[in-house]
Amino acid sequence: MSLETIHDLFEHGLEDIYHAEHQLLDALDELEQNTERDEISIAFAEHREETQGHIDRLEEVFELFGEPPEKEECEGIEGLIEEYEEFTSEDPSPDILDYYNMAAAEKTEHYEIAAYGNLIPIADQLGMDEAADLLEENLREEQDALDELKELTEEFEIDAIPAE
Repeated sequence: MSLETIHDLFEHGLEDIYHAEHQLLDALDELEQNTERDEISIAFAEHREETQGHIDRLEEVFELFGEPPEKEECEGIEGLIEEYEEFTSEDPSPDILDYYNMAAAEKTEHYEIAAYGNLIPIADQLGMDEAADLLEENLREEQDALDELKELTEEFEIDAIPAE
């Protein structure tokens, strides 16, 4: 794909976040399974359902844009997933893994928030108000998920984990 116009940039960004959301759908399932604490596991399960909704909205945006939904490898999310896999291969204790799972999820939320935050003004510039509204809905849900993760992280009894 040639990247010379705002149209091209929007399409590239859509394909990137579309791939990221698909990757995160699987990652959230893994986070849910690899978490000991019920409240954290439930949060991952709920966000997995929201992520499917994000994918559905992105498919609507593609339709409004007149392009079929396609994925462009999202190296940012791939890197975060690789980092997670490397960490878990070191066999961390359940408490450490639970805390790391929340931290890893927070990193991905920041990435997604930035991606949607960048796409919305482009959709506006292209006169795609309905697409911008759909992307804004995804952005709000990502921000809410980040807020929930931050609350869970603050409630986490990190002082119960040995310092050395």
